[in-house]
Amino acid sequence: MCLGIPMKILKIEGDRALVSAGSVQRRIAVNFLTSPRIGDYVIVHAGFAIEKIDPEKAEETLRMLEEL
Repeated sequence: MCLGIPMKILKIEGDRALVSAGSVQRRIAVNFLTSPRIGDYVIVHAGFAIEKIDPEKAEETLRMLEEL
């Protein structure tokens, strides 16, 4: 089973981005996305943003993960 985590893009540098989920920040590849923007929520798996996600759904998922 694979797990993708919703994370928010904080900064973009070429095909890499700094993303965060709670207090965790990571540098990931965004070259699979079309026109990523600061503030977008993306699903991150194995160091890659694999798709954009609706902000409300992302925040709801992050709240549920925090409750666990």
